[in-house]
Amino acid sequence: MGWIGDTVDSFKSIQIRQLLTQAVSLGMIVTSALIIWKALMCITGSESPVVVVLSGSMEPGFKRGDILFLHMSKDPIRAGEIVVFNVDGREIPIVHRVIKVHEREDTGEVDVLTKGDNNYGDDRLLYAQGQLWLQRHHIMGRAVGFLPYVGWVTIIMTEKPIIKYILIGALGLLVITSKD
Repeated sequence: MGWIGDTVDSFKSIQIRQLLTQAVSLGMIVTSALIIWKALMCITGSESPVVVVLSGSMEPGFKRGDILFLHMSKDPIRAGEIVVFNVDGREIPIVHRVIKVHEREDTGEVDVLTKGDNNYGDDRLLYAQGQLWLQRHHIMGRAVGFLPYVGWVTIIMTEKPIIKYILIGALGLLVITSKD
């Protein structure tokens, strides 16, 4: 019985060791992704260096599901640039074009007015109540590049949460059952 007991114990220790190795590997992958995200934030100067277009308001330039790469520099914002901004009281950032720039004479600060390319009017109805212009602190970044359609993965997982859970479960199962 000693030989069988030793064999069972060594088999259990291999499984535990393998499980711990896989858990550490998964942790390293998640940590690496977070480090890359933080590095992108530092390099681009944007709190969100990558965003997904969620509506058709910027068509035909950007379609729903396109991924935009953002950069935020100290340069003044100009009319015609595509910016991503947050509005007080709304969680989801908005991607629209700057149509008008207003410089305050007393402070020299620049305020901007935006509009979706596919919308009839400007965005004042989207802004917080009583707000007529966006200030610099509302702007998350300027669009500097895009990848078409890749953001559909995010949209589908947000609109159909069951797909997200199935995908996470399948990836977790794959990590647990892999032998390497």
